[in-house]
Amino acid sequence: MAPSPREASPKLQQAMEACRETVNKTMSSLLPGTELAEAPLFDGMRYAVLSGGKRLRPFMVMEGARIFGVDAARARRVAAAVEFIHSYSLVHDDLPAMDNADTRRGKPSLHKAYDEATAILAGDGLQALAFDVLANPETHEDPRVRIELVGLLASAIGPHGMVGGQMLDMIGEKQEFDVGTISRLQRLKTGKLIAFCCEAGAILGKANPAHRQALRNYAHDLGLAFQVTDDLLDAEGNAEEMGKPANQDGKKATFVTAMGREQARARAEMLVEQAVGHLRVFDAGRTDLLKDLAYYVLKRRL
Repeated sequence: MAPSPREASPKLQQAMEACRETVNKTMSSLLPGTELAEAPLFDGMRYAVLSGGKRLRPFMVMEGARIFGVDAARARRVAAAVEFIHSYSLVHDDLPAMDNADTRRGKPSLHKAYDEATAILAGDGLQALAFDVLANPETHEDPRVRIELVGLLASAIGPHGMVGGQMLDMIGEKQEFDVGTISRLQRLKTGKLIAFCCEAGAILGKANPAHRQALRNYAHDLGLAFQVTDDLLDAEGNAEEMGKPANQDGKKATFVTAMGREQARARAEMLVEQAVGHLRVFDAGRTDLLKDLAYYVLKRRL
């Protein structure tokens, strides 16, 4: 029997903690410090990546890879690349020209801890490093697999993905969006990267098309549910609880502003149930943690 929307498997937190520890080690090894003159850049990149975070996206990569028996060291490299991308996006989102946020994960934002120029360059460096990692033969011996990973990630975060979604997000500060447009905004800004995370393990494992499609469908619904709960957290949370300023989205087009809190919460619950349903194509037990992760999205506080 699946956990209720208000519960998560006791194994989930253990698995997430283990993933966070191993992926953090991998990221640290891929991003060593330096004593060269450009050391502040590397220090800023490490600050952005290693200053906390639940590592939900890397966890999706690792769990997807585990389903198909992928070597864990390879999966950790892809998981690290994803977190480099996610961290770069947060660094740039926090800049004065974007969200102008002073804190992130309970600490000063990178542009506050260092300066704006260092923050911009650190974000640029993390993005480039992610593709460097994916293109390296250590990630997979088959160049076709590496090319597919690079191409899919580039599509997920480019003008038809995360960056395009961020542009829509900024436009939404000045004009009202309907629910359909907000859904598209969030699919681009958040959902496409989550979709990559869920499918990356299948790519590494050379999975069949039906299994890849099931993970894409899971990711689509989970990504929207994630953003709905994120909007609810912003509306209902506090800065201490969230590790960043609350009510930052009050002037933006969000699911909460368009639907109200109760309808938004009901939408998130429906999306999570749909996400879990897509995993039925897999043998029993293979996707239990991905199912639990979906239910966890509904109750997360950070």
